[in-house]
Amino acid sequence: MGHSLETAGWTRRAGLAALTRALGAEDIRWVGGAVRDGLLGIEVHDVDCATRLLPETVIERCAQAGIRTVPTGIEHGTVAALVEGGPVEVTTLRHDVSTDGRRATIRFASDWREDAARRDFTINALYAHPETLEIADYFGGLDDLAARRVRFIGDPRARIAEDHLRILRYYRFQARFGAELDADAEKACADMAATLKGLSRERIANELLALLALADPHPTIARMHARGVLGVILPEACAKHVEGLARLVAAERAQGFAPEPLRRLAALLPPSRDVAETVAARLRLSKAQRARLVTAAERRDEDAAAMHALAYRAGTDCAIDRLLLAGADARPLAGWAPPVFPLKGGEIIAQGVTAGPQVAKILRAVERRWIAEGFPDDARLSQILAEEIG
Repeated sequence: MGHSLETAGWTRRAGLAALTRALGAEDIRWVGGAVRDGLLGIEVHDVDCATRLLPETVIERCAQAGIRTVPTGIEHGTVAALVEGGPVEVTTLRHDVSTDGRRATIRFASDWREDAARRDFTINALYAHPETLEIADYFGGLDDLAARRVRFIGDPRARIAEDHLRILRYYRFQARFGAELDADAEKACADMAATLKGLSRERIANELLALLALADPHPTIARMHARGVLGVILPEACAKHVEGLARLVAAERAQGFAPEPLRRLAALLPPSRDVAETVAARLRLSKAQRARLVTAAERRDEDAAAMHALAYRAGTDCAIDRLLLAGADARPLAGWAPPVFPLKGGEIIAQGVTAGPQVAKILRAVERRWIAEGFPDDARLSQILAEEIG
């Protein structure tokens, strides 16, 4: 790995020291993504804390130390401590009593290893002492992290049966951190793919978009398609569309555009408004997400020469989506803001046109010519207006 937590900047946040003083160094451990990413030298934003203290004790001790808390997931033992540097989610050690693949009934625990055993992957079950930063590794997570291997804790099928979303989490983590494939994990995910049908659409959408937001999700998406996993959550995607994703990722890189998950989702779908509407509804996408996906789906052989007109009509981001999906050069649109059409109906009426439908008709005609001519200055706009009125 080449890094240690001593060099991780997040460990020196003043808010974490204050939280440690409030809760006691022996009763808390930093855990999960912050520890994993810190060891890999990746920038850390969110810090999670595991504790042997019950939630009410966490709230009480934080209050005594002047730290405000929010019971963000109190039914599962999670309290957000609002400290300097960003909130920290403090979760009481847990043990799963029963699970149904979607949710778990838990009881609180006091043993660090018992809490680690209920987590999904070995690289997510690393606990760091808040003062010494010594790592507690119960299931070989450090070796897996060094090998860039994403491995379930224990039997993959048992872990997936506890929470079916772990299938998609496995692929996302493998795409982000993995180099060496775990054969048992790969087979378990493929064999149990059908269980994804029982999950909420929102949870599936969140995981799928998070995967598509990674630097290069194509190899993982291709593996999901080949193993029948992608077809369960996105049956519209065929082999041709998966290869289209590869071309899009390459175009983004070549042209210097950041990954955009909705653009990449569009690449996995046929260029059909109806299909995009169906997928957006099924995944419970927001209104804004749906609009962007549908606009991307309306792509065709985009004319690069008319790209600014396209950006004016659809918005710059949507125009970039469509150009990249069509294999065109979108770089001239980077940072470009569409101008505001300066003509108002009152100016047409001032030229002697009677208020009514004719004003709107002239306004549309002038705007079409203004766009076609590349948004000329006010002098030319006045000429176009005079011609349309005449």
